[in-house]
Amino acid sequence: MNRAKAERQKSIDVEAAREIRQEEETFQSKAIKLGCCFVGLQGSYVTWGFIQEKVMTQRYDTGMFPSTVFLVCANRALALVVAGALMTYKSRVLRQPAPRAPFYQFSPCSISNIVSSWAQYECLKYVSFPTQTLFKSSKVIPVMLVGKFFHKKNYPWIEYVEAVGITLGVALFMLTEKAKKGGGDGAGDSVLGVLILSVYVFCDSFTSQWQDRVYKTYHVDQYAMMFGVNFFSLTFTACNLLATGEMGESLAFLAMNKAALVNVLTLSFTSATGQLFIFYTIKKFGPIVFTIMMTTRQMLSLTVSCLVFGHSLGSGAVLGTGVVFGVLFYRTKRKYDAVSRASG
Repeated sequence: MNRAKAERQKSIDVEAAREIRQEEETFQSKAIKLGCCFVGLQGSYVTWGFIQEKVMTQRYDTGMFPSTVFLVCANRALALVVAGALMTYKSRVLRQPAPRAPFYQFSPCSISNIVSSWAQYECLKYVSFPTQTLFKSSKVIPVMLVGKFFHKKNYPWIEYVEAVGITLGVALFMLTEKAKKGGGDGAGDSVLGVLILSVYVFCDSFTSQWQDRVYKTYHVDQYAMMFGVNFFSLTFTACNLLATGEMGESLAFLAMNKAALVNVLTLSFTSATGQLFIFYTIKKFGPIVFTIMMTTRQMLSLTVSCLVFGHSLGSGAVLGTGVVFGVLFYRTKRKYDAVSRASG
């Protein structure tokens, strides 16, 4: 009797030990995947930001890179190939057909995406990379404006307070930031550069709002969205390049400047891999973890730019940077706490 009881207890202990090992393996597996996502996102987008500034601000053997639109076109070409391959794999190999939307629904956000991408490159001719990074961090403000006036969304008062805090931080930075002469960013930030940055944040806000609308209306997956947007983007930018003659001019420039060719290929590759890490991170770990990673990426990109390209920041600019990223991290923590309360 005692022996049978002992055998049952041993069996229970063995099963409990097995479950503990499985939980540990699951935790370890998730930790490894989270680490890979973090490294992948940081590596892709910090590299992308560094090369972006390099292409737009340095002189190659035969001069400055001739076309911003060509850079957007090159990025969209590789992203389209990647999205098409993933859609084919999902539908034919995994046998998981996804819902589809009328193809024209991808064109409005594609146009706004082209303009925002162009503005993101073009502004570096007139403002420093740190200014661009801080200004991009204020996207929450136009997102709220677009949501309020176009989609009739209501936001809690704390979000308006956060928007004001970010605005003040960006304003403080831009009023006190000192560009280091001879560091590749001229004598400072110009009004034209700030206007181009404004175009970027508003177009980028429209893009995300329209994509959200398509997701909710047609329930497409992220690969269909990636394919549709990049298809129209590639078509529009290629037509523009052919009509203006910038396609031939850019290809000739790449043929004469091998370093520029390497940089453009690096931009396209890191843009495509970055998109894939974005999709996987949001799906696996949720938008809050993704937001933390991307905020960290902005800080790393700003630091790399200051160290490599010699941007000097005054005390007011450093304080403004701290305010912006402090509000962003508080915003993320607040949303995390809200999700935890709702699920707990």
